[in-house]
Order: sequence, then C-alpha cells, then structure tokens
Amino acid sequence: MRLDFIRGLYERSGPYASVYIDTDRSSEGTANVVQRRWAQLRERLAEEGAPASALDPMDELMSDPAWAAPGRAIFAVEGEVVLTEALRHRPRRQTARWSPLPHVVPLLAQRGEQVPHIEVLADRAGGDVVVVADGRRRELTVQVTDPTRPLQKTGQGGWSQANFDREVEEGWRRNTAALAEVVEKEAHRIGAEVVVLAGDPKARALVTDYLPKDVVRRLVVAEHGSRAPGADLDNFRREVEEACRAWIERRCEELLDAYAAGNSVAGLAETARALRDRRVATVLMHDDPSSTAMMWIGPEPTQLSTDPAELAAWGVEEPVPERADAALARAVAATDAELWFVPRLESPDGIGALLRF
Repeated sequence: MRLDFIRGLYERSGPYASVYIDTDRSSEGTANVVQRRWAQLRERLAEEGAPASALDPMDELMSDPAWAAPGRAIFAVEGEVVLTEALRHRPRRQTARWSPLPHVVPLLAQRGEQVPHIEVLADRAGGDVVVVADGRRRELTVQVTDPTRPLQKTGQGGWSQANFDREVEEGWRRNTAALAEVVEKEAHRIGAEVVVLAGDPKARALVTDYLPKDVVRRLVVAEHGSRAPGADLDNFRREVEEACRAWIERRCEELLDAYAAGNSVAGLAETARALRDRRVATVLMHDDPSSTAMMWIGPEPTQLSTDPAELAAWGVEEPVPERADAALARAVAATDAELWFVPRLESPDGIGALLRF
C-alpha cells in the first residue's frame, strides 16, 4: 500500500484530532444517534486538550446527512478538517485522539489494499470497461462497427450467405480488437494487477487472443456477467472482489517469503533505523488493533526511534512520545516506501521491513 493519499496530512503542524466514528443512522429514530456519539468523542478530545478551533469544523460533518456512511475517519488541526474518508464498514473501534501525529493506521487497515484493476464485460458488439485505480472508477464503452450492422449469423443459406457470415465475423473481429486495445492501454497506464473479463464466450476468446502476454498473465476470466439489458451483475462483482482478494493474498505471501529470505530487518528499533536511512522498500505490520506500542519522534518524518537518546544524538532537541504505528506511517509516506498489513510476522514487535539496499 502506497501512502501518497495521506502525505498532505503531514504538511500541517500538529497536534491532530483523529476521530473514527460509527455514522450508521439505521437505528436513529427520533434522536440523532450520530450527534450523541460525536458529543461523547468530542468531550474526550477536549479532555485530552483539543481546542474548540480544532473540534468545531468537525461538527458540520456530523450533522450533514450527505456524509452518511457505515463509518467515517476524520483528521483535523486547529481551524481545519484536513482529511475525511467514508468507511465501508463501521470502525472496529470508535476512537478520539489528540496527538502529535494523525492516528491513521486504523484507516489504512480498514481501507485495505486498493488493487488497481480493470473490469471488462465483452460481447460481439464491443464492451464495457471499468478502470479502478487510486480510489477512482472510470467507465468506458468500446464499439467501432455501425450498431445497425448485423452481428449475428442467420444460417439461412443462399448464395450470399458466405459473404454475410464473413461480414459478421469481421464486425466481431474489429470490435473485440478495439476492446482489447483499450484494455491493454488502460492496464499499462494504471499498472493493473488484475484484469477480470466476462461476457459472451466467443467475444472473451477473441479479446484474449488480441491481448499482449503481459496483460494475459493478469487476466481472470469470470463465469458470470453480461452486457444484456437488465443483467444482474452481482455475481460478476463478487468474482472481481475475489480476484482482487486472491492477488492480495499472493502478494502477501511473496512479501513474507522475501522477508524470510533476507535483505530485511525485524523489530521496531531496526525498522526505525532503516527508515531514517531511507533504506526501506516495504514496512510489514501485523494488524493488531489493540497495540499500544510507543516510540519517540522529532519534527521530521524520518526522526523516529525507540530510544530518545538516539534521537538526541541525531540532533533532535526535544523528542516527543507518540504511537509507534503513527510514527511509522509518517515515515513510510515521506520516504516513498509501502506499508503492507500481513496476517503473521516473525518479529518480536509485529513489525519488520524489506530493504531497498
């Protein structure tokens, strides 16, 4: 997981108010349950020292039905909400924290790895393409032949039947070749890890034939999905989700194998040192919502250590205690590394890193 989307958070001076709130309104009734939840969290933040100037900008979000979602993460500094994101599920824990750094790891863990992928529904008239990357979806439709021209063989015979059939097949070829060209272009543009292809079996086969080998290696052919009007696409969407989930699982295993093979460090202290030297390619973190591990930080993203004396030796005049996961996330974002949550890790702290060099 690249953390480009949170990098702007650290351009502000803290402290930060970090809030994870259940915004589900299904049981609201006559009273506003979201407002009551927010009142409790706001009170907690005020007790931790958050000023009204950091809390007031969040009030408006809580009262706006347009922001309704199962959950929401919000990060604010004095006078400004810096980032807010809807959660697809209720937060695992309702949280309110006033701290030197934003408490982003619950958002990252619940957001999950965003797999850049392409969804394709093909038939002999062309196809529908959905491109998913960087949290955005783009929808494209591909068709090059005249939609009034026939795309089905009649099988009625006659002296012109062979020519008619060749014309139909040429229409199929042109449409599927154009569809494959769009899929190839978009796959290379976003660095797609998965391409899921569904639809008419003949069209699927033709599209596959036209795709280059590097895209075919990422191709998953789905059993369900159709461009027919009113077609139910729920099963197709489930197959897309499963294909992306399978890719994540494979990638996790590849990272764990590389970690075990060497050119890696284990533990919080060694990972912090490698981040300071900008040697880290990927931080591996065991997802533990109950973790309370702390470390010391300075004002710069790569100033982090389990020992304040070590930071002092690096010239940090006043090291500050902070959550270890928050400090790691800031350093990862600042050094163009990646962060991956893994189901297990041979490390005393549940933290390790793969190195660039």
